[in-house]
Amino acid sequence: PVQVLLHVLFEHAAGYALFAVREVEEIGLLLPQVEESVLTLGKFLNVVKLAAFAPFRSAQSALENINAVSEGILHEDLRLLLETSMPAKKKKALLGVADPKIGAAILEELGYQCQTGGVVAEILRGIRLHFHALVKGLTAQSASKAQLGLGHSYSRAKVKFNVNRVDNMIIQSISLLDQLDKDINTFSMRVREWYGYHFPELIKIVSENYTYCRLAKFIGNRKELSEESLEGLEEIVMDSAKAQAILEASRSSMGMDISPLDLINIESFSSRVISLSEYRRGLQEYLRSKMSQVAPSLSALIGEVVGARLISHAGSLTNLAKYPASTVQILGAEKALFRALKTRGNTPKYGLIFHSTFIGRAAAKNKGRISRYLANKCTIASRIDCFSEVPTSVFGDKLREQVEERLAFYETGEPPRKNLDVMKEAMVEASEVVAEVKRKLEKKEKKKKKREKRRLEALAAAAEENSVLETEENDIEPKKKKKKKKQQQEADSEPEAASEPEENGLEEEALPKKKRKLAAEAEPEEEEKKKKKKKKKEKARDSEED
Repeated sequence: PVQVLLHVLFEHAAGYALFAVREVEEIGLLLPQVEESVLTLGKFLNVVKLAAFAPFRSAQSALENINAVSEGILHEDLRLLLETSMPAKKKKALLGVADPKIGAAILEELGYQCQTGGVVAEILRGIRLHFHALVKGLTAQSASKAQLGLGHSYSRAKVKFNVNRVDNMIIQSISLLDQLDKDINTFSMRVREWYGYHFPELIKIVSENYTYCRLAKFIGNRKELSEESLEGLEEIVMDSAKAQAILEASRSSMGMDISPLDLINIESFSSRVISLSEYRRGLQEYLRSKMSQVAPSLSALIGEVVGARLISHAGSLTNLAKYPASTVQILGAEKALFRALKTRGNTPKYGLIFHSTFIGRAAAKNKGRISRYLANKCTIASRIDCFSEVPTSVFGDKLREQVEERLAFYETGEPPRKNLDVMKEAMVEASEVVAEVKRKLEKKEKKKKKREKRRLEALAAAAEENSVLETEENDIEPKKKKKKKKQQQEADSEPEAASEPEENGLEEEALPKKKRKLAAEAEPEEEEKKKKKKKKKEKARDSEED
């Protein structure tokens, strides 16, 4: 039989490796033996031989290559390796790969037949196990480091989407909002019960929790309430009649007296509930702004809170976009659905989308129809939000108008506009909005670049000034040192010149005129003194000889 030239491609964090496989026919027949030989390096080396290894130039290059492989795209580095190292006869050559997607890309672009699974999978398992031993100069430690580094960067790149379009924050916000609603209700009931012992009539006058807690904190002891407090009560209640009713009720209340210590505790607890309510309001604003960034069409269609609940229930905006409209319709009513399937009763018509205003406004017989229509529009809106580059609320507004028209059609029979016409209008408007947004972004980018350029220029100028100053200082210091040296040399030369005038030939030139005269007068005197000394010495010698 004609020998098939089998090569196996292995993608490692360190680079691409191409292995030539020996005795292909036998390997094809003896799969259990392959499995055994994979575990021992000695036997495995008889089966596999390294044909070529192309290491990645940098971590960035490795990341680009691994992204290309995961997406089934043939990278230039891989193309180069295969073109240089694979046999010239493309029809006879067979290449074993781990991923069918990359195999299809290689077949399409280079023409090599690719094989996956079976023997190839076993050989790749062995290569993965003994890779550091098969490639010279690669240790197990360096191989694991490369894998760890590439793993981190690959995961980071996958996670790092547009920061402003992260739906995790929406999921957390809506969950916290629901939790806060429960807690505020529980705590408000506790305040009502606690303060109700002292002023039970207040519960009938003020039903709203937040206002009640503010009043409990403001009033304190009801006996201290007077006409002067009326203005403060009006400010809290926003109703002069209610404020007057509270004042009158406090005068004829049936409540028990309360000690100052108990009042302090009630006021402290009330202030906590008030702060929680205010935080909840702030959180709702945050959720609104987040939804307008992440899913503007969905929030324009059914509102921020219901849209956030849908995203939270689906797990992410991408998951919600993948759901069919029938699933979105009953999302949140799973319990009722499975109960209906079990008892063979009627399945639920709506889930979380029931909280939107449309279903409440529809007549009883039309509730199911409008919920189905609304679910369709929600699915369209979520897909537009998920996959559009610049998300806008244009489509959401148009879809909302369509739902309103459908409601009117159910009530009055007025025919709604065709979907095609509405979407054409939306496309025109959306393109204008996107162009405007892009123009603004470009302006911002230009301003940012200018600021950065100015900053760099300022830094460069400052650095130049510093370097000039340093060079000047360095120039001044040696000059000073030279001057000092000269002065020291002159100071040293003066006493030498005075003590040894004969030795220094330039002594007369160096001295000033007056000093020269004095020196000239002093010379004959010194000669006379020397002669006298010589005579004395001679006389002394003569006397000694005698």
